Amino acid sequence: MSKVGVIMGSTSDLPVMQEAIDILKGFDIEVEVDIVSAHRTPEKLFEYGKKAHTNGFKVIIAGAGGAAHLPGMIASLSPLPVIGVPVKSRNSIDGWDSILSILQMPRGVPVATVALDGAKNAGILAAQIIGTSDKCVLDKILVFKEGLKQKVIDGAKDLKK
Repeated sequence: MSKVGVIMGSTSDLPVMQEAIDILKGFDIEVEVDIVSAHRTPEKLFEYGKKAHTNGFKVIIAGAGGAAHLPGMIASLSPLPVIGVPVKSRNSIDGWDSILSILQMPRGVPVATVALDGAKNAGILAAQIIGTSDKCVLDKILVFKEGLKQKVIDGAKDLKK
């Protein structure tokens, strides 16, 4: 079974990151959640990033607000794909500080970045990455996508009533 690491800088990020956790569990993907602060627990960050691939993770989703160094630092340490979730924190500059901190990575250290507070999309993207090598997950993604399509079709029908 594939495993995704969902990490965040503090417990205040959990309400946003819960959407990634929920969607991954909905695809029957094992999720391990942890608090790993780039600024307050750098030793933990280094250990997590260096060992993630040997600990069975296939993808890491990292959410962070403010300066948002967590996703980039994890990406610098790990050979795994990292998906960054910019979180609008209470001391944020409308979330732009987080977005730009995660989005503007230097060459050689990619971080896939979703929208502000876009943890659900991060979970879907992680599942799609896993689905490239896991047919069961891929089949669930196909059903999920069909459900999205059907919602639009049903909405259009309701509109015309």
